[in-house]
Amino acid sequence: MIKKHVLLLFILSIFSHLKAQVNLSVYAEVSIVTAGPGEELYEAFGHSAIRIKDPVLNLDLIYNYGMFDFNQPNFLLNFAKGNMIYSLARYDFKYFLANYRKDKRWVKQQVLNLTQQEKQAFFTFLEKNATPENRNYLYNPYFDNCATKLRDITKSILGSKLVFNDNHLKKDLTFRQLTNHEIHWNSWGTFGLNLIAGTKLDQKATSEEYMYLPDYVYSSFKNATVYIKNQPQQLVKREDNLIKAKEKQPKKSIFSPFLIFSLLAIIGIYITAKDYKKKKRTKWIDFILLFTTGVIGCVILFLWFFSTHATAPNNFNLLWAFAPNLIISFLLLRKRTPKEWLQKYFFVLTIFMLMIPVIWITKIQAFPLAVTPLFILLFVRYYFLSKKLLSSIQ
Repeated sequence: MIKKHVLLLFILSIFSHLKAQVNLSVYAEVSIVTAGPGEELYEAFGHSAIRIKDPVLNLDLIYNYGMFDFNQPNFLLNFAKGNMIYSLARYDFKYFLANYRKDKRWVKQQVLNLTQQEKQAFFTFLEKNATPENRNYLYNPYFDNCATKLRDITKSILGSKLVFNDNHLKKDLTFRQLTNHEIHWNSWGTFGLNLIAGTKLDQKATSEEYMYLPDYVYSSFKNATVYIKNQPQQLVKREDNLIKAKEKQPKKSIFSPFLIFSLLAIIGIYITAKDYKKKKRTKWIDFILLFTTGVIGCVILFLWFFSTHATAPNNFNLLWAFAPNLIISFLLLRKRTPKEWLQKYFFVLTIFMLMIPVIWITKIQAFPLAVTPLFILLFVRYYFLSKKLLSSIQ
């Protein structure tokens, strides 16, 4: 949903809004423009924007709500805290199209079936929204993004005349299921997105909430109805393929999450079996597991309590990414460790691991599928450490 060459497009968007008060001609068209996915993770969901074209006025503009500026003060900190400021960029459509042509991504437009008054209302609204004082907004990837903006603008202008039909949709999907359909399950992007999101992502989305994804903006507008002179008509009166290209897939890493976690699980379980037989404890494997899960747990806690990410709270990934593990990892490096309470600690962690499949099966929260081998390893290692054997091993 995010376009590259941000700085260039911002420069192109900052030109005088001399046409803001101009009346569109009867030949003007308002279109929903949908672009296909790219190879990078941030391009995997595609993109949506609004085009206004008027051949009489020699006007052809794209209104793009997917812009952000890396040079904003404290950009990375604000991004982590969920204070992501995005902007509406207004610029010539030819630059928008050229960028997707260079990336070999398909682009389609849906020309809306509007009255002259409604076309003007779109133009006036977008021109006002594109001014420096109005163009910025607080981005939310699920509830307020470049795709939902098009839905909300169209609803505000057409009001009760607009009906989004949902007969074409597979209903009762959760936000997490919708997101996971767009990207491969065995990718670091999928792992990361599912890792930092809590139970809110497992809520069922309404048919209109599906439109946080450009694909569903496209299909929902295609199947929508608008009432003109009290007669129902298709909202989209014409569809054009502006760039024909094959659907791109996100880049896949050879070292996928499932492969890495599987190798780690095999090594870890093998070491645990040897430790059990020899009544020893391999300290480095415990340090790696506890330190890593502890750090991840701290990140989850930060996002939950100190960020404004709407989907961060109530995240049961804390059951395996347990923040106190960060401290315990260093304690276990010591020659002498307080073994009795550590046995109880690891017994509690073992119970946590048993809770995960229950939470998963009951659909309270889904977990990243690729991390399953790690779950198995953690359960085996925690169970080993929770046994009385711990008091007799070094």
